[in-house]
Amino acid sequence: MKITRILTRVVHARMRNWIFVKVETDQPGLYGWGEATLEWKTKSVVGAVEDLSVLLIGQDPRRIEHLWQIMHRQYFWRGGIINYTAISGIDQALWDIKGKDLGRPVHEILGGPVRDKLRFYDHLGGGKLEDIYGTLEPAEFAERVHQSMEEGFTAVKSMPIPVSDPVESAAVLKRAAKCVEAMREAGGDELDIMLDLHARTTPAAAIQFGRLLIDYNLYWYEEPCWPESIDGLQEVARALPFPIATGERLVGRWEFRELFEKRACAIAQPDCSHCGGISEVRKIATMAEVYSIAIACHNPQGPISTAACTHVAFATPNYLIQEVVRKDVPWRKDVVIGQIPIENGHAVPPTAPGLGIDINEAEAEKHPWQPEVTMNVFRRDGSVGDW
Repeated sequence: MKITRILTRVVHARMRNWIFVKVETDQPGLYGWGEATLEWKTKSVVGAVEDLSVLLIGQDPRRIEHLWQIMHRQYFWRGGIINYTAISGIDQALWDIKGKDLGRPVHEILGGPVRDKLRFYDHLGGGKLEDIYGTLEPAEFAERVHQSMEEGFTAVKSMPIPVSDPVESAAVLKRAAKCVEAMREAGGDELDIMLDLHARTTPAAAIQFGRLLIDYNLYWYEEPCWPESIDGLQEVARALPFPIATGERLVGRWEFRELFEKRACAIAQPDCSHCGGISEVRKIATMAEVYSIAIACHNPQGPISTAACTHVAFATPNYLIQEVVRKDVPWRKDVVIGQIPIENGHAVPPTAPGLGIDINEAEAEKHPWQPEVTMNVFRRDGSVGDW
């Protein structure tokens, strides 16, 4: 079996352009899909996939680890979010081919399921752009928590903490705390609440916020500061009683090593479409297991990424919970064939070969590339803030 062509299909989904990667083979009807979505870097990633494809045409797609090493090592320049994202999309597609060739779902060839069901967590508003980033009032947070719970979810992530100054004022701190209080009152103790700071804060400001939130028993406190500052993450982790989650901006197991060694988080969030694909997530998860750190893959992307994460989750012992976006665009389900069903906030192990999905390319063509919605962020004094 040989790879004959690698191509990309870009699908505009408002804040993101989903980058679907198709790897074709010389076996009739045998191909694989992966996802290499990276916001605001679409053309760079598409170009990187084209660069890597030169190395893979004519190779046996079933030699996944061998091909991963080729993509990682043969061009001299290693690493970087663009290169790793391109590798991720191709790697997922190779696993899809491998599963289809063997007639088995990917999680089975990763070692088989280690759990009977997988819990998913919802985004506020199901992941709709305006609801995630435009929910401001405590009553709105409460209302959207009820919406998620009505859909069967028992865990919700939100962003009540605004773009912050290096050290925050009492008014900003108390306003954010009221939003979290409203979520806890709406969901009760049965709801798990995750807060995403989007690395908008310094370690000092993250600790300020966190101390006001202690009574609300957060499931985790996500990206309290930039992951380049491992010591800063460690400082936050030691100052607060709830688990720290981070890792979506890290790529490759080498970037996770110091994070684990310094125990700067309790939950690692590698992104299966950014960090090196299914192959690399598995290695990162094994490293994390040594340190008793849980895995919860970052996944606000499209349906192929969700499928890839789901298969990894079912085969990974230290997997905690899975992120999913449902309502980013109303036609999300139209572009994919054979979705993994999520019922009452859970999924059971998929049974279809490979990743278990296909792309309806005719529907995908209806949403061609457009510039994504930009998220320009400025602090109250007009200086640039982190989105």
